[in-house]
Formats: sequence, structure tokens, C-alpha cells
Amino acid sequence: MPVTLDGVGHGWTVGTHLFRGVDRTFEEGTVTALVGPSGSGKSTLLAILAGMVRPTHGTVHRPDRCRPLWVFQNPHGVARRRVLDHVATPFVARGDDRRSADVRSLAVLERFGLGHRAHARFAELSGGEAQRLMLARGIASAPGLMLVDEPTAQLDRATADDVNRAIGALADSGTVVVVATHDDDTRAACDAVLDLGQYR
Repeated sequence: MPVTLDGVGHGWTVGTHLFRGVDRTFEEGTVTALVGPSGSGKSTLLAILAGMVRPTHGTVHRPDRCRPLWVFQNPHGVARRRVLDHVATPFVARGDDRRSADVRSLAVLERFGLGHRAHARFAELSGGEAQRLMLARGIASAPGLMLVDEPTAQLDRATADDVNRAIGALADSGTVVVVATHDDDTRAACDAVLDLGQYR
């Protein structure tokens, strides 16, 4: 289910525009880097894509069944819960029995380099592991649209590299993925780029 921006722009009542005239179709199974200088409106455009903010100009075409999911910059999990539990919960919620959910969850965790951490508690994870877990849980939730906000902003370079490899793997999910980032390596891990600096 593609998501399309048709002439989308956003600004404030005082007349300041963050961006204007954005035309873009985000296809299923693609990962797009959303880039631009600070203050160009990356987080605002994520909120517009999620349906949380109405653009001041243009239209967003998002199918009714295209449920958005937001992966925030700071990973949030349940400290004492196992890594496996975080990913299994969406499968159980959709009707899988626990055994089947665990098998499917382990397969997802392996894709994100976390299979060996399946039985660790969330509180025991490093920052990079926690961020990759949020991406894995997002995929397990099967959203139509995944919005990822600055996933490497607070990570050291080596840890960020692990997360960027995980972002590259998101394309296999069949989900529309948009990643707001300042990180050139994150940008390189994505399939396409939307530079808001070109829409000022």
C-alpha cells in the first residue's frame, strides 16, 4: 500500500515555511531516508505521514488499512521483559499461540542480529541492541508504514553501524519505511532519499 504526498507543505501562521511542494510516493518494501538541515521539518513531515499533523498545503494519500508505527529516537522497552517477549507480543496479539509466536520472533531477531540475545532482559541491552530491538518489534507489528526518527543520533559509530545494517534489512519486510536522519551512513543504508532542504 503506497503512501503519496501531493504538493505537501507546512508552515506557521506567521508565514514561515518549513517546506513546500513535496510530491513523493513511498512504495511498499522501500526504505527512504528523510534528510535536510536542522529545522527543515523532518519530524514534522513524519508526523504528517502518521496523520498526527495536518499539512497546511497539499494532500497525503494513505490507504485506510495502512497503519503507521513510529520508532522513536530513544528506545523504550520493559526493563525486566526478555527480548523475545518484546517481539512475540505483536504475534500473540494477532492470534498466534505462544510457541508459534516464539518461533516467528526468533526468526525476526536473527534478521536484526539479536538471536543470541533472545533471552536477555531489556535492561541488559546496549543502546544499539535496544534500538535494533525496536526495529525488530516494529516489523513484527506488521505496520503499513514505519516511521523511524533519528535512530543513530545518540549512538557511538560502531553501534550506529549495527543499527544501519538493520535499517538496510527493513526493505525485506514489504513495509513502507521512512527514516529521518542526519547520519550519512544511515542515508546510504536506505533505498532512496528525500531531501527537505530542496523544498524550502
